[in-house]
Amino acid sequence: MDTNYHIHITSKPKGLSLNLREVWDYRDLIVLFTKRSFALTFKQTVLGPAWIFLNPLITSIIHTLVFGEIAGFGTDGIPKILFYFTSTALWNYYANCITQNATTFTSNAAVFGKVYFPRLSIPISNMISALIRFAIQMLLVGAFLVFFLLRGEVHPHWAYWPVLPFVLLQLGMMGLGVGIIVSSLTTKYRDLSILVGFGVQLWMYATPIVYSLSIVGPSLTRNIMLINPVTLPVEVFRYAFLGQGTIVAGYLIWSIVFTFAVMILGILIFNRVEKTFMDTV
Repeated sequence: MDTNYHIHITSKPKGLSLNLREVWDYRDLIVLFTKRSFALTFKQTVLGPAWIFLNPLITSIIHTLVFGEIAGFGTDGIPKILFYFTSTALWNYYANCITQNATTFTSNAAVFGKVYFPRLSIPISNMISALIRFAIQMLLVGAFLVFFLLRGEVHPHWAYWPVLPFVLLQLGMMGLGVGIIVSSLTTKYRDLSILVGFGVQLWMYATPIVYSLSIVGPSLTRNIMLINPVTLPVEVFRYAFLGQGTIVAGYLIWSIVFTFAVMILGILIFNRVEKTFMDTV
């Protein structure tokens, strides 16, 4: 069998060039990185993958007691445990896309320094890993949803369910963009890696995760929350999945624009830093 191989050696394109064909050619490596992410997360743990369910479930119970019962935050008539479990799973997905990608360069410097492969393979695998965790958590959320559906306590907007994959894609892209920007900056400014966890936690409280946006009346605070690009995707997801949510078209468009902008900016910075990061890491 006569097989011809053609190898083209060229300089790295500048700017926004992603060479997506090359990333696709390394798709098997992305799968391996995704499996590695799961293995490292639950390595040497007693309960192993059970933490995928336990972590958001325990967090949701605490949120239900603290914010739902003690603080008395409204949930638009949605059963509190279902409201908080859905919100927690959704936020964890977005937060994991940021935190796991925030250390891409520093955590993988040894690998990057020894062998070549598309560097975006690792951030993409982290996003896929976070999405898989979210999908697994939603199995338990779905069980709660069926229970309260049978009791007539929740009324999803089924017609809007086809929108849910696009909401998840937007949150994943936004988290990926923010994550690779932070990762690129931490090659020189290491203290950013310390601040990212704190910043993500503050961002959660600025997003209607532990409370409903409807409890915030017309005010400057409400407008600031609507400017938050994560607010509208969360509200759209709740509107479709749980039947309650606040959708403002103008702010939804802004959120989508922000997502693409942060992705483009992240790619520009990532492409620039990956050429020289070994000199600073």
